[in-house]
Amino acid sequence: MSIQNKPLQRRGFLRGALATAVLVPMGGALASCAGGSGTAASSAAGGDVSATNPFGVAKTGALDAVIFKGGYGIDYVDFAGAIFTKNYPGVTVKISPSTDIAQELQPRFVGGTPPDLIDNSGAKSIGFATILDQLEDLKSITEANNLEGTKIADTLYDGVLAPGTFDGKVAAINYVLTVYAVWYSASLFKANNWTVPTTWDEAMDLGAKAKAQGKYLFLWGKEAATYYLTMAIESAIKEGGDTVRVNLENLKPDSWSQPAVQAVFGALEKIVKAGYVKPGGAGTQFTAAQAQWSNNQDALLYPSGSWIENEMKDQTKADFQMTGAPTPVVTSSPKIAQSGVRSAAGEPFIVPSKGVNVAAGKELLRIMLSKDAAVNFAKTKLAPTVVKGTVPADGFGSTALVSQTTMLDKAGKNIFTWNFIDLYGMNADLLVPWNSFLAGDLDAAGLTKALQDITDKVANDSSVKKIEVK
Repeated sequence: MSIQNKPLQRRGFLRGALATAVLVPMGGALASCAGGSGTAASSAAGGDVSATNPFGVAKTGALDAVIFKGGYGIDYVDFAGAIFTKNYPGVTVKISPSTDIAQELQPRFVGGTPPDLIDNSGAKSIGFATILDQLEDLKSITEANNLEGTKIADTLYDGVLAPGTFDGKVAAINYVLTVYAVWYSASLFKANNWTVPTTWDEAMDLGAKAKAQGKYLFLWGKEAATYYLTMAIESAIKEGGDTVRVNLENLKPDSWSQPAVQAVFGALEKIVKAGYVKPGGAGTQFTAAQAQWSNNQDALLYPSGSWIENEMKDQTKADFQMTGAPTPVVTSSPKIAQSGVRSAAGEPFIVPSKGVNVAAGKELLRIMLSKDAAVNFAKTKLAPTVVKGTVPADGFGSTALVSQTTMLDKAGKNIFTWNFIDLYGMNADLLVPWNSFLAGDLDAAGLTKALQDITDKVANDSSVKKIEVK
């Protein structure tokens, strides 16, 4: 199994927008000026193609890149740009930030003058359905060698190209990985000789130990109640296999009644009823709740994406040693190994075929996918790129980063994701029953009915375009 679909969009921190963008067409104007795929008729006069210059970048000219300025900033592309300038001193490099890719670049696509490289990210990204035939097939990049002489395709985590691949064409290469996990304080666990649970029965046992010390197993904040939904879905997919994911993705009737889903809901219900979830989350702002975990250590575990370290960096207890672990499963023999993780690739980079210097756009992305640039990103952003082997054993001092790469390495091909909640804008509705469930006001049966009602409403709405997922 491999990463599929697109990542969750997450408060500007991880801004993948592939499948969602398909649902937000910009009209026929962009399509009407489409250029040929895989060609660069209007690119700058080419240079000599060689092992070190696989795309034939000319010795002189200009490179124009526009990068979404979200939580990652654009300095990581500036870093790659400096390497480009060193290698091609006669080419002027311009790397510009944008917070509204569609508004700023749609007119340039229409006018046939798009940039040479774009990070098509953010809530206001350009709909891929409208520009697919105007984009280069980036397979030419993955088949090329990086600056170290290794084929780029061989350096990437399994499945990371899937989100940007449409009908066999690699239209976008996502650059950043988010790993979803259950996070904990390694120092606290070591001090108490606790073991991170791999099954929900083990989680119940840990909850009893936490309670004996006046602590809780879990806590939550009102805006992040659906982090527990994410944890539950991941656990159910591992327990019941990929069919569970496919049924949920395609909004199937009774998809929330699948045995694996119900087994996980039942396990969580036991944890809630045992009093192992800190009360009051439905009335607590999510970062305040997270600080109760990361600073006060009121609870032992917290489910989240790997943005959690950066998000709480100013509210984390000294020597907390934040560490992630794969989500627990129901039994000791799940259909997908418990070491499997949900991970999503984001920050989709594209190269328009009508860019003035297509070769330079590809070369800048090739540099980004080489070791020095990928290491720089991981070091400065404390998040892994799609390039393997770029995080040292000490994670640049970040235990959270070390645990992310460890989880990815151990998961192997058991890396997956899903998209239906963001794709159909369901999160706001799903927050309501999950807040009630975690508060103990709704049992597993009531939670199941509420989730199915929300799902059926979308499935039966003929005005909502459905995307079939396999």
